[in-house]
Amino acid sequence: MEREFIAERQKGLQAYLDVITTHHILSNCELVKKFLDPNSYSVNYTASKRKEHYPDVYDKLWRSLKDIGWRIRKKYFLMKIKNQPKERLMLSWADLGPDKYLSDKDLQYAVKLLSSCSHPYIYKITFATANESSALVIRPFSEKGTLKDLIYKAKPKDPFLKKYCNPKKIQGLELQQIKTYGRQILEVLKFLHEKGFPYGHLHSANVMLDGDTCKLLDLENSLLGLPSFYRSYFSQFRKINTLEGVDVHCFGHLLYEMTYGRPPDTIPVDSFPPAPSVFVVSVLESILTCEAMKNGMPTVSRLLQMPLFSDVLLTNSEKPQFKIPTKLKEALKTSKECIEKRLTEEQKLIHQHRRLTRAQSHHGSEEEKKKRKILARKKSKRSAYESGEEHSAKYSNSNNSAGSGASSPLTSPSSPTPPSTAGASSIPPAPPPLPPAAPPPSTEVPTQPSPQPDVSASRGALLSSIQNFQKGTLKKTQTCDYSAPRIS
Repeated sequence: MEREFIAERQKGLQAYLDVITTHHILSNCELVKKFLDPNSYSVNYTASKRKEHYPDVYDKLWRSLKDIGWRIRKKYFLMKIKNQPKERLMLSWADLGPDKYLSDKDLQYAVKLLSSCSHPYIYKITFATANESSALVIRPFSEKGTLKDLIYKAKPKDPFLKKYCNPKKIQGLELQQIKTYGRQILEVLKFLHEKGFPYGHLHSANVMLDGDTCKLLDLENSLLGLPSFYRSYFSQFRKINTLEGVDVHCFGHLLYEMTYGRPPDTIPVDSFPPAPSVFVVSVLESILTCEAMKNGMPTVSRLLQMPLFSDVLLTNSEKPQFKIPTKLKEALKTSKECIEKRLTEEQKLIHQHRRLTRAQSHHGSEEEKKKRKILARKKSKRSAYESGEEHSAKYSNSNNSAGSGASSPLTSPSSPTPPSTAGASSIPPAPPPLPPAAPPPSTEVPTQPSPQPDVSASRGALLSSIQNFQKGTLKKTQTCDYSAPRIS
């Protein structure tokens, strides 16, 4: 329990937590969140709750896929249907999130509508439903896995941390794969933006692979109000304030991961490692650099026109279909605006906190402390000098006044003498004549106020008068003393 040991251990634990919380995957881990905030993450999510709401679906469950995803409040189950034992399905269950702005009625309708969406680059939904607190979605299970599984050479059924947190081999995709997958993802983003359907959840684990085709997953996330995987990144930059901008920013992360086999170390990215093509770096620079964060994200249409994707030929001829009723479109538009407003408010708070942190860090730096010490010394010396001058002036004025008062009785002819203490005679004695003195400084009081004489000159004149006084110049006088009592 020595103080030095505790202080050293505290610094070491803080450094350990800093490493964990700055690691994007580890910081979203349930164990980390429970350790740092046990009150908010104390609930255990079991299948019993799901069974109460969806008994028909529960009877078809086969087994749980524990920790296959990164969300704490989203669970996955592998399913099979009795009359089709070879076909495997995946059930996902998620609670509603903080960005849920649709009414319960609109939410249920929108979630059910997802199963009618048909697009070559959107993964098919078999069944979807929602209630006032959560939603359930069933899709076909793919043994090939997601785009992230391909990049990290991982098995789809393994836990999220095991698959992606510390890969054994880091290797990006081939240039043609980067071009084709990137073009397909941009096409489906453009389709959703034109439909007015908010997404905001693009990352490599939300892109399913079907042969050589990429298909987008989890369209329901924005309807349920769930936070984005990259929210901790784009919430720091106030220019990324729309869901379209969020999608483009997330696409930059995905393109970086496809190119280099790993996510970027920091955002914004100052410099990029060698890439298979300069056109790849050109796209990354338009999204992930500091300049891009300040100027805003390019549009999806602008990215499709860039050389990396403009010459990619898409062979899929399936016609997209996703009919959204006008009333629901208005509700989705309002929900999208509310999501963007909350993002803007969060970005403002983060900006204010960063400014305050920088100010406190600057104020507490060693260099700033030295500057404040130097300024304090200068201020102390200045105040001491000013108080010394003020004291000197007061002392000189008091001396000047005292000197003038002492010389006045010697030169004034009307100065009275003190009365006699004998008290016997009623006749006051005549005052003795004053001896002539050396000419002192003039003590005549001017009728008009004059400026204050120089202190040093006045004192010098007084000292000179005293030093030049000669006693021999005084005349001898005879004094008649009438103060003695008279007896008649």
